[in-house]
Amino acid sequence: MEKLKFYSYPSCTSCRRTKSWLKSQGVDFNEQHLFRETPSADELREILRLTTQGIDEILAKRSKEFKALDIDIEDLTVNEFLNLVAEKPKLLRRPILTNGEKIVVGYDVDGLRGITDRKMEYTEQIS
Repeated sequence: MEKLKFYSYPSCTSCRRTKSWLKSQGVDFNEQHLFRETPSADELREILRLTTQGIDEILAKRSKEFKALDIDIEDLTVNEFLNLVAEKPKLLRRPILTNGEKIVVGYDVDGLRGITDRKMEYTEQIS
């Protein structure tokens, strides 16, 4: 299995919980700060390709950035959407994890187990 790519933002609660789960399971991953090392349009295209719900799966519709947009996302081409998100990465839900074949968006233990092949139980630590 390819090492996981973990797109995160350190102050994000879901990112911290996901990272804690990965570490507790001994899963190796490469972490990439979403805002300092914004994914390229090609990386975003690959992430989008792995989704089951398309743009809706990775778009943070409740974010201030999304609400402040003066455009209808539905009117954008895929390339326009990818360029917009590359320019404004706060439009992405987080965290995003991929092994190149599967994707998990947000803190989702079942999804994490599926992407890491870890079947062990996890007891959440109180932060």
